[in-house]
Amino acid sequence: MKPAVLEDIDKKLLNALQWAFPLGPRPYAALAAKLKTTEEAVIDRIRALKGGNGQPPVIRQISAIFDTRKLGYATSLVAIKVPGEKAEEAAAVLNGHPGVSHNYLRSHDLNIWYTVAVPPTSRIGLERTIEILARECGAEKSRMLPTLRLYKISVKLDMSGELGGKKDEADLPDWPPRPRSLTELEIGAVRELQADLGAEPEPFAGMAERLGVTVESLIDQARRFQEDGTMRRYAAVLHHRSAGFVANCMGVWNVPPDRMEDCARVIMAFPEVSHCYERPVYDDWPYPLYSMIHARSRADIEDVMRRIAEKTGISDHAMLWSLKEYKKVRVPYFTPEMEAWERAHL
Repeated sequence: MKPAVLEDIDKKLLNALQWAFPLGPRPYAALAAKLKTTEEAVIDRIRALKGGNGQPPVIRQISAIFDTRKLGYATSLVAIKVPGEKAEEAAAVLNGHPGVSHNYLRSHDLNIWYTVAVPPTSRIGLERTIEILARECGAEKSRMLPTLRLYKISVKLDMSGELGGKKDEADLPDWPPRPRSLTELEIGAVRELQADLGAEPEPFAGMAERLGVTVESLIDQARRFQEDGTMRRYAAVLHHRSAGFVANCMGVWNVPPDRMEDCARVIMAFPEVSHCYERPVYDDWPYPLYSMIHARSRADIEDVMRRIAEKTGISDHAMLWSLKEYKKVRVPYFTPEMEAWERAHL
C-alpha cells in the first residue's frame, strides 16, 4: 500500500484524532474549532481519509479502545511455525476465529504471529483455543506468549512532526488490571462504542438511540470507562503504511530479570515504540522483552534498535520484520460470533 498524499491540515487533523479526540455530542465541531476550520470541512476530510477520495485509506477506525483484560477477556500473543507454502492457508484458519485481532507473517522460523482473545463466558478457554488453532493450522510448533507485564501501549503516529516525539507515559502503568463486572447497559455501551464512528455532525446519536439512552448519558458512560481504565482512550487508529509509516518491526531483547524494569523504561521512552511488554521465554525463545517499532523506513527502525541497544547495554536481541499483514482489527467484544465459533469446536 502506497502512502497517501496528505495536506498539512490533514496531518494536523490526524494528530488531533489520535491524541485528543473530543468526546461530546458534536465532536467534529470541537475539532474544527481547534483547527480553525468548519465542522463540514472536518467531516469531509475524515470521509476522504477513510478512503473516500480515491486514495489509500489512512484512517482505519475511530472508536473506543478498550482494555481487553478489564473487560474480563483472556488474551495472548501466539507464535507458530508452519511450512512456508502453508502460511496463507494457516492465516485463513486463524482469521476465521472472531477473537483473532492481529495476524502477521514475520521474518523468523516462528513465522506467523497472532493475538487472540476469548471472553469471560468462554467454555473452551484461552489455552484450549490456542491448541485447537494450532492443530487446525497444521502448526509444527506453537508458543503461547501472554503478557506478564505491560509497560507501554500507545499506538500514535506523529503525522506532522510538530509533536516532537512527545512521550505519553511518564510512569509504568498499573499491572495487572483487575477485571470489572459490567451491567447489561454497560455491555451495550461497549458494543456501540467499539464501532467505527460515523462522519456526520452528531455521530453518537444513533448509538444512543439503539441503547435507549440520551447522547449525554452515552458520553458520560464513555468518560466513566476512561476514568476507571476500562477504555484506554477514544481515538483514531491509522493504516500505518498509507500514513507513511511503511516499516514496522518487533524488536525482542534477552534481558536479565533483575534489569527488566530499567530496560523497559529506556525502551518505552522512544516515541517510535508503540508497545513494550514482558512475555514468557522458552528453550528455543530466550527473549522476554518486546518492543514494537513503527517508522518511515527500515533504516529508521534499525537506528532505533541500535540506540536502544546502546542505552540498555543489551546486545542479545532479534528483529522480526512484518512481511505481510493478514489481519488487523479491534477485538469485537461480546458478540454472537464468538459463541458460534465455540459451539462449532466444543
